[in-house]
Amino acid sequence: MSRTTDVASEKNQLRVGRLLKAHGLKGAFKLELYTDNPERRFVPGAEFTLQVPEASAWHGKTVTIREYRVMNGNSVVFLDGIDDRSAAETLVRAILWMDEDDEVEDDAWYSHQLIGLDVVRDDVVLGQILRVEHMPAQDLLIVKTDTAEVMVPFVEAIVPSVDIAAGRVIVTPPPGLFEELPAPDAAASDDTSAASD
Repeated sequence: MSRTTDVASEKNQLRVGRLLKAHGLKGAFKLELYTDNPERRFVPGAEFTLQVPEASAWHGKTVTIREYRVMNGNSVVFLDGIDDRSAAETLVRAILWMDEDDEVEDDAWYSHQLIGLDVVRDDVVLGQILRVEHMPAQDLLIVKTDTAEVMVPFVEAIVPSVDIAAGRVIVTPPPGLFEELPAPDAAASDDTSAASD
């Protein structure tokens, strides 16, 4: 699940799902969830703004939920006005956004809460979060360091702790994410010279 839920816009919105692929012949979609509360979000009549390419006929439009089900362990959604597979195919990969509400989901933050936070590894500040980029697979924290902008996957393995009150996120990045690793040739030649001594 995505760990952030909104996009910078005139009003904050929650990113709650993505239409993965058409399901069956009656216009249903398999749904990738970006919310912990699908039964609350995808109620009949709920309206969503679509994130689709500008060239799409759906750009700038909204859709309304007709029905939400769990089928064989998969979240499936039906939308008003989408009644067959060919119509559904025109919306595959669309991301669904809804107006922000007061509910805070577990392990999720709004992008505006994260921007400006210190990024800390082993009690050392590496930089600050400049922005959040929402990608289909996961979100990326764009961290401004003294020398560069670093893209940090916003997953629990790399960003295990977010402390909004303290103004920081704790990171446990893999080697090389924030610093250049020595070239393998240099390490090998060091070993060789040590062996010849």
